[in-house]
Amino acid sequence: MTAQRQQLIELIRPVITAAGYDLDELSVTAAGRRSLIRVSVDGDHGIDLDAVATISRTISDVLDDDSGTGASFAGPYVLEVSSPGVDRPLTQPKHWRRAIGRLVTIGVEGRQLTGRVLSVDDSTVVLDIAGTERSLPMAGLGPGRVQVEFSRPGEAPSDAGEADGADPNDNADLEDSVDLDDSADVDDGMNLDDDDDGEFDEFANEELEHQRNHTKEA
Repeated sequence: MTAQRQQLIELIRPVITAAGYDLDELSVTAAGRRSLIRVSVDGDHGIDLDAVATISRTISDVLDDDSGTGASFAGPYVLEVSSPGVDRPLTQPKHWRRAIGRLVTIGVEGRQLTGRVLSVDDSTVVLDIAGTERSLPMAGLGPGRVQVEFSRPGEAPSDAGEADGADPNDNADLEDSVDLDDSADVDDGMNLDDDDDGEFDEFANEELEHQRNHTKEA
């Protein structure tokens, strides 16, 4: 771990923990004269867009701190805060705990097994594999991968005419989670004129990807 990454973790983790979430991953890469700081945040019940935006602003404040305490990030940067995608490997107990109810594929003793996560503790994962319940020691498991499902057991079947189990209310739920009145805080460089559909679509897409870029000039 580089000294720069360690410094960022020490600055950022308390902010995320105080908000009730976990720092899932942090990376720092060079982007021209700036540093690209990518922060992945997660929680036991997931994280919504409003929380991502709030945490992103708070992290920016910490990185920009000019109080003279030395608790800031030196140099220009671009900050990107998001939640983990489904392709994030399951390697820790908290990852497995958050995957309860999901269908996963995992390597066990050189074999690939697919099953549904039933329960998890600090040392064991219990899977339903083809109707058989199996307890697997976590120490012997390779990284698990969550499988994408259009519907899960116990969910009501989709109405005729809906595409592959898609919920027609999903878009409305996602749109409701974006507070357009706070758009200036989420991305200071975005102008949301009512008659400018192009810029509105760009903002909505960026929000729905759970990402926010913040640029600090040198």
